[in-house]
Amino acid sequence: MAHSQPTKELPITNYQSPFLRACYRQPVDASPVWFMRQAGRYMPEYRAIRKKYSLLEICYQPELAAEVTLQPVRALGVDAAILFADILLPAIPLGVGLEFAKGEGPVLLNPVRTMEDVKNLRPVNPETDLGYVLDAIRILRRELSVPLIGFCGAPFTVASYIIEGGSSRKFLKTKTMMYAEPQTWHALMEKLSTVLSDYLVAQIRAGAQAVQVFDSWVGALSPQDYEEFVLPYSQKILQDAKKENVPVIHFGTNTATLLPLIKRAGGDVIGLDWRIHLDDGWRLLGDDVAVQGNLDPTVLFAPLPEIKKRVDDILRRTNGRAGHIFNLGHGVLQHTPVDTLKAVVEMVHEFRRTSL
Repeated sequence: MAHSQPTKELPITNYQSPFLRACYRQPVDASPVWFMRQAGRYMPEYRAIRKKYSLLEICYQPELAAEVTLQPVRALGVDAAILFADILLPAIPLGVGLEFAKGEGPVLLNPVRTMEDVKNLRPVNPETDLGYVLDAIRILRRELSVPLIGFCGAPFTVASYIIEGGSSRKFLKTKTMMYAEPQTWHALMEKLSTVLSDYLVAQIRAGAQAVQVFDSWVGALSPQDYEEFVLPYSQKILQDAKKENVPVIHFGTNTATLLPLIKRAGGDVIGLDWRIHLDDGWRLLGDDVAVQGNLDPTVLFAPLPEIKKRVDDILRRTNGRAGHIFNLGHGVLQHTPVDTLKAVVEMVHEFRRTSL
């Protein structure tokens, strides 16, 4: 089992993994690299599977989910795999209902808008209700030679989908509930934080060697609102996962104004997006956490010399400190060239700390 102090030695079984070493701020020859949404629609192998199966059908079939998870590991040479799943899968056993409309993203069929709606949410048992995710993890642990990252959505991001009924730009219904019906909001967040915590812990116990909590839309909030309405619930999930002795990554987008609060919520590794320089973000967070990031995903459509300039700039900003994991500032975009991602992995691996 890993020690509670992240600077101490890792378990001997994990000792060789650059990704796990970086999570615990231990020295590595070069920053490890993986990409959010590295399994998915930009890969021809994935698109071939999607011709036969919907996204949810892939998730429901552990062998298929495992295969999709493995595809980028084989193709790109990344230092970690992230489980192919969706942050909204827990909405299905909750009774909210989930569909993916073509070109429109997720649709929640029974949005939660009232206290009665919150009370009607069903209890969730990860082992039975989301067992297909855990089975995919067990398959992957037999197949993978790099660490496997499990994940869940953070309570705010999952709540925003459940309240809005899908994706949103303004989060009007979500914020209106926060301000006008705080009792309903807190009841919903309490329920979601319990469900998501149980789900993440179940993934770790099934074999996930690290986990990431995705708070993709939390940048829509002011620091005041984050502290009052979100922080305690994210903190519960992150603390419960940390008790399982695996590294925990805490990620959000558009969070430059929230970083001190995000650190307070928890995580061994804090994800940074591209809206802040890596070294400035790390300075705000302090030296006692690792950081992950933070290339703008759209840079991957630039010519290779420009990409290399941006990648090298991020790596130089680490200033040789242990505890950096190279990643994008958000997920891989559709139509991103596979060869470009592969080239970025090589750039990161070839950039030795002696280059600083």
